[in-house]
Amino acid sequence: MSARFQVLDWRPTPMGTISLRRRWDPTVGEDVYEVKLDSEFLMSSLFTVVEVEMARLALADAAGEDMDVAVGGLGLGYTARTVLENLDVRSLVVVEALGEVIEWHQDGLVPVGEELATDPRCKLVRGDFFGMVGSEDGLDPEAPARTFDAVIVDIDHSPRHVLHPSHAAFYEPAGLRSIARHLNPGGVFALWSNDPPDSDFTKVLEGEFARARAEQVTFHNPLQERSAANTVYLATTPVA
Repeated sequence: MSARFQVLDWRPTPMGTISLRRRWDPTVGEDVYEVKLDSEFLMSSLFTVVEVEMARLALADAAGEDMDVAVGGLGLGYTARTVLENLDVRSLVVVEALGEVIEWHQDGLVPVGEELATDPRCKLVRGDFFGMVGSEDGLDPEAPARTFDAVIVDIDHSPRHVLHPSHAAFYEPAGLRSIARHLNPGGVFALWSNDPPDSDFTKVLEGEFARARAEQVTFHNPLQERSAANTVYLATTPVA
């Protein structure tokens, strides 16, 4: 058992004060890692089921060999690790706005950090995902205009509950067209949401992609002893 509670890192950023905490949770009998932005909880290692399932769903829909994948938002790294567990993945670019979060992984402060930082297929890039999607240079600074078989995004709480007002435009038709330009034919865009499926947003996706759907993923909440659910949106570009 580690110390009951420890702040592993605490730093001011342009988005607010970000902190990484580790606490022993007797309910589950293990260390729990949590990330907060100011007073708001962003993520917890207790709740990774949907992050993992999102990556699996996206790669199953892409269903190719030697796949190139991009992830928007590093967080605690569980989405990225699930991508790398797929042996058909050739390369992974993870774009994270906060250099502090990348450092947590490189320094081994989070459970899967060393695994991601040392995998030769994985590149951790500091940058504004939304700004990079809208630029001609794209998501890989070393390969401008590079396209991917899947782009998986877990940054905002939902299309209607964003971390910063500047993110809101991404969820409009023009923003979704920008992500489609970074996908290969038959490529998949996957998006995590904390909210229930939003039929209006699904319709917007359907207007910009060949196919789109929302899948609700349930999981057990050990703190409340009940089932909970998040949403994964999946959209596919036309096959050439």
